[in-house]
Amino acid sequence: MPNLHKLPKVRYASPRSSSLADDLRRAAHDHLQAHGDHRFADAGLIAKGVFLVVFAALLYAAMATATNATVFMLAYLAFPFVAMLLAMNVLHDGAHRALSPWPWLDRLMTRVTAIPLGIEPAYWAVRHVHYHHAHANVEHYDLDTAANRFLRQTPFQPWYPQFRYQHRYWPLIAALSLPYINWIYDWSDRFGLTPLKTDRVLPGVRGWAAFLCAKTLHLLIAVAVPAWVAHRLGLGWGWVASGYFVGQMLASCVLVALILGTHWAEVTFYLPPESGQLPHTWHEHAFHTACDWQPQPAWISYWLGGLNWHLTHHLFPTYSHRHYPALAARVAEVARAHTLDYRALTYPELLAAQQTFLRAMGERPD
Repeated sequence: MPNLHKLPKVRYASPRSSSLADDLRRAAHDHLQAHGDHRFADAGLIAKGVFLVVFAALLYAAMATATNATVFMLAYLAFPFVAMLLAMNVLHDGAHRALSPWPWLDRLMTRVTAIPLGIEPAYWAVRHVHYHHAHANVEHYDLDTAANRFLRQTPFQPWYPQFRYQHRYWPLIAALSLPYINWIYDWSDRFGLTPLKTDRVLPGVRGWAAFLCAKTLHLLIAVAVPAWVAHRLGLGWGWVASGYFVGQMLASCVLVALILGTHWAEVTFYLPPESGQLPHTWHEHAFHTACDWQPQPAWISYWLGGLNWHLTHHLFPTYSHRHYPALAARVAEVARAHTLDYRALTYPELLAAQQTFLRAMGERPD
């Protein structure tokens, strides 16, 4: 991958060249004013977070006090799934400073909710906010679509024969994403082997201490205690190893399957010119590179932390996800006024678009 910091800086057209930014800003302001509200979490979202914490704690207690292998494994496998729901609803908002007016509280909540999953939230937040959100679907700049040997995600990337089958094996890649972040990405970031090196995330001794403490707590919660319970039940290490990785892979597969097509469904990919100048504004870029989707039944959306309102999230990343359904309706109105294509797909439509995209990217280029 090219050195991002030696590439030209990506520049978007000035917002002054379009009234879109002003109209979106006004729509969000009017929404808050109409309800006498603010952009952060409210009592309902806090209650949802508390519920998920209690639910996860009960599952963990069931695992720790299990008297037979079946209860132990079921609880052990379910715990990371609930932890993932907690991260979707709390960690994600916290990374975008959308939880509270206090930055220290958002940082604390992201760090605490990341421990059960094992990811380092400081690195993940920089990759997600500073690279993906700033440059979605821009080749070399969006680290989420960086070229690799597993999936070909843009027409500008090298082709390998295995990509012919990526529309079939993508669930395996989705399942391996969380373990890969935990044990490859995070440590690569820590040792300065990635583009994050110059961002100086978690610098010095204090940074190492925070990183190692988080990883140690994760191993204690997710491996050491379950290993002690397994030993008490007369189960071998294989039960713990399979429970840990299968649980993480199931949670990862569900999460990635929910968002994998949102930047693939009939969108545009960009390879910036030498000047780095793109022909549209940043807000227009979001419409070109993302879409919303609506689950059925609709109540499922409540537990997804706003991930299905993906275009809306890219337009209003610092707003709590509780606002996204209302903001999405206003985004659709603004899009019509500016003759932009606002898309809210069904999940089957999203999957169909995902398959079409993966097949197209899997074909050998001329």
